[in-house]
Amino acid sequence: MRSIYAVAVAVLLTLAAGCGQTGIHKALRQNLPSAGQSSTVLAIYQPWFGSPEHINVGYSSSDAGVLEKQIKKAKDFGISGFVVDWYGNNRKDFDRNYAMLQGIAANENFKVALMYDEPKGQPEDSTQQAMVALDYAYDNYIGPKAENAQAYLRYNARPVIFVWPNSQRTNWDLVRRHVDQWETRPVLIMRFDATGSPQDFDGFYAWVDTGEEGWAADGSHWGKSYLERFYQKMKHDFPDKIIATAAWPGFDDSKASWGTHRKIDGRCGKTFEDTLTEFHRNVSPEHPIPFLLIETWNDYEEGTAIERGIENCPARAADPRESPKEDSKDRLVIGQ
Repeated sequence: MRSIYAVAVAVLLTLAAGCGQTGIHKALRQNLPSAGQSSTVLAIYQPWFGSPEHINVGYSSSDAGVLEKQIKKAKDFGISGFVVDWYGNNRKDFDRNYAMLQGIAANENFKVALMYDEPKGQPEDSTQQAMVALDYAYDNYIGPKAENAQAYLRYNARPVIFVWPNSQRTNWDLVRRHVDQWETRPVLIMRFDATGSPQDFDGFYAWVDTGEEGWAADGSHWGKSYLERFYQKMKHDFPDKIIATAAWPGFDDSKASWGTHRKIDGRCGKTFEDTLTEFHRNVSPEHPIPFLLIETWNDYEEGTAIERGIENCPARAADPRESPKEDSKDRLVIGQ
């Protein structure tokens, strides 16, 4: 596993010259313990750019060259794998992009995992849709006959599937019993606080949220109360469940067609630092955290992307269509 500190340093490589660089790096060194080095670092990945439904970010997710560069850069950041939003075979374009990504990952010693998005609109057949989609994933990406199955993320030899909840109609009791008939039972990880059937899931993951404080107009509520509640409930209510915690650089959904102008200010990199600090405060050999999710790799529509680094002061909204400056003099390389 890559050191969590290595990830924290790497995602800050593209900080523009400004305030607080040394202080941020010093704080990260102090806040990331050796206990966290046993955690697998993953990043949430969006496979839909190039589709007219989404904003133009300057590349297409169906371009194999782009995917290869993204995987190599993620590895340089210390990230071990991507967790990819996936709608089953209902979105054949996104599914093709995922299949290409897994094939490239297999050649790059990189891992991928699916985040199954439940169908929206609460259709009555969402349970059947989930079983069909997951069987398709098993046949094509996960199971022993799947091409490039070696690239699929596993935990204790079991394939890991994350679930994004959209429907209140999915009967996860039935889905769980269905997928448990696979040759190798999958690890199902649901978003925290999103289900009334915790017995059907092996674990829960944290997601970008402000918690009880709510969304502040100035973006000052960065998620402390949410993360505190997440760790407390996981420790006390679900001690036997897998923890997939999260760190995020900020949030701003103003570019998203579905956005409601929610915002978490990046605070010159301090939001990312503080979310990692909460990880530090809660991980230990006695309380391991198997997965740390960086949220996200490339969600420019909700302002959480780290693909092109985290900006330092003065804060400036990055244009996602701007090409990454691989050799820019503004890049700060730490630890060499």
